[in-house]
Amino acid sequence: MNIYVRPDGSAQCVYGEDINLSQLGTVDIRRASHVEPIPDKPGKWGADLAPVGGPFLGPFDTRTEALSAEVAWLDNELTQRPVHVTR
Repeated sequence: MNIYVRPDGSAQCVYGEDINLSQLGTVDIRRASHVEPIPDKPGKWGADLAPVGGPFLGPFDTRTEALSAEVAWLDNELTQRPVHVTR
C-alpha cells in the first residue's frame, strides 16, 4: 500500500487494509473506479476509472487482472498528481 503525501500535508492512497488509516488522522474514502463484468463480453472484466477522469481498462480474463490494472493505473497517477474524485 503506497501513501502519497502532498506538500500541503494531505495524503492519498489506493485503499487497502494493510494500514489502519484512521490511526493517521481523518479519513475520507471515495470511489475511484468500478471493476465489473463487461456486459457485451461474457466472461470478461473491465476497470472503469471515469470517477477520477481516467480511462476504461480491459477487457481482462479475470477480475484479479482487472483489479491489478486498476491499482497500477491509480498508483501511477498518484505519483504524477493528486487524483480528485467526484461524488
